[in-house]
Amino acid sequence: MGWITTHPWAYPLLEVVHILGIALLLGSLVLLELRVWGRALELPLRALARLALRVTLFGFALAATSGGLMLASQWSELLGNRALITKMVLLGLAGVNAIAFHARGGLDKADRFARLQTALSLGLWVLVVVCGRFIAYA
Repeated sequence: MGWITTHPWAYPLLEVVHILGIALLLGSLVLLELRVWGRALELPLRALARLALRVTLFGFALAATSGGLMLASQWSELLGNRALITKMVLLGLAGVNAIAFHARGGLDKADRFARLQTALSLGLWVLVVVCGRFIAYA
């Protein structure tokens, strides 16, 4: 992965792709979560969820790929980075929460527990972003 650190534009472009991925992921999740919380009731939840899931997964793929490349380019420096380790744990928790939400039929129920899970989701993703910013300073 030496080309990432030696090419003057590689790392900054990866950062841009990473931010775009995060924006797509969080933006689509917020829209779906607002709908689960009872906003925009005129929008069919299932149709919005299908669109949001595609956008979320695409955003996650962009963020994970670019983040993985950035991590690989500085592996030895980041190996013990507490912010990075915390970010990875939070990513795992966000994934488990998403799986649990869909496994219990959260979209069909859109009940209090579904709203709690979506609030947890949003909180976890915000903390992932915060930890991502602190990687450079930890």
